[in-house]
Amino acid sequence: MKKKILFILALIVVNFTIAQESSFKNGEWFKFKMSYSGFLKAGNATLQVNETVLNGKQVYHVVGKGWTTGAIKWFFKVEDRYESYFDKRSIVPYKFIRKIDEGGHKKDIEIDFDQTKQEALVHNKKHNTKKSFTTKPNIQDMVSTFYYLRDNINTKSLKTGDEVKLDMFFDEENYGFKLKYLGKENLDTKFGTVEALMFRPYVMAGRVFKEEESLTLWVSNDKNKIPLRIKADLAVGSLRADLEAFKGLKHQFKIIVED
Repeated sequence: MKKKILFILALIVVNFTIAQESSFKNGEWFKFKMSYSGFLKAGNATLQVNETVLNGKQVYHVVGKGWTTGAIKWFFKVEDRYESYFDKRSIVPYKFIRKIDEGGHKKDIEIDFDQTKQEALVHNKKHNTKKSFTTKPNIQDMVSTFYYLRDNINTKSLKTGDEVKLDMFFDEENYGFKLKYLGKENLDTKFGTVEALMFRPYVMAGRVFKEEESLTLWVSNDKNKIPLRIKADLAVGSLRADLEAFKGLKHQFKIIVED
């Protein structure tokens, strides 16, 4: 009887370990090509993952950059930089940096998260202010959210219409983030046809996005959950980002080979 119980416990541990296998690793890098309203080249964006130590904690440091190119740059210049330092095991953030310039709309914000005290210290460098806010347990920032979801959504049990919810802190407020699963699609990419999972991240309608359901995301249906394409309906026109290059993947990238 004892052997049987030990065997069952071992199976549970093994299955839990498999379920928790990370989808990314140190050195992962993505580059995206952006187009405006379906035809005009708009710019580029990159996402880079590195390992580092922050205040004695082992963390991943993710840097996301976005910038306009070509003709669009002359009438709407964008230079955005986002950084997140999050725990390597739990994927909860300790620090978030947002420095943007979008057609003259500028922000320079640094947020320090105390996950134990459930507090966020927001340093607005543009206005030279510091404010403390109460956060929800295991709060996420807008960058760490993507990596947390990659590692924690059980894609095998997803059904069309399912929703995933978590708590995010954005600028100076807690935000209830919601992601809706739309189903599967074989997506034509630069690398070949890829089986993709489609999601709808609900966003804040207003200055940038036309409405809450303005964003659609395609990720590869494999262990990597690579972001393949993002489409957004903006207040004016639309924006599309397609994966153009990558390196440092943790798992094999699955391409559909057609007869």
